[in-house]
Amino acid sequence: MGHRRGKAGLTLIEVLIAMTILAILASAVIPLAATTVRRTREIELRRSLREMRTAIDQYKSDYDRAVKVQKIIPTLGDTGYPKELEELVTGEQWGDLYTFKRKYLRRIPRDPFDVNNEGWGLRSMADDPDSLSWGGEDVFDVYSQSTETGLDGTPYNTW
Repeated sequence: MGHRRGKAGLTLIEVLIAMTILAILASAVIPLAATTVRRTREIELRRSLREMRTAIDQYKSDYDRAVKVQKIIPTLGDTGYPKELEELVTGEQWGDLYTFKRKYLRRIPRDPFDVNNEGWGLRSMADDPDSLSWGGEDVFDVYSQSTETGLDGTPYNTW
């Protein structure tokens, strides 16, 4: 049995060409992956805002129904919106309207763009629609406190 004298490995040029091709592919994939991650976080933000705003609307609807049907007398200045965001999780009895304490959220969703753990921005019914400070009377609306801008060019705190 003799020794084979053929090529057994790769030349330096072949290795350099392969590395160049991999680098080009990686440079195209990395920005695409970053955009996909951001888009996923934006979808989560929209879903969380929709979920909380729907819960606030349901809370208000049940309050109005309890006042109308149960003849519950509201206190002066009571808007029917929750006083704190946590009331959507702890729930409300509403007199005899429900035989149980109705809860509107299982938990308060996390803002995917909240890097400083500031939580959600809140607006009361008395606040301006685009106000970034909470009057504290009730929770009429929620928004992200992120100062970042979305892929569509609008700031997250205006969603």
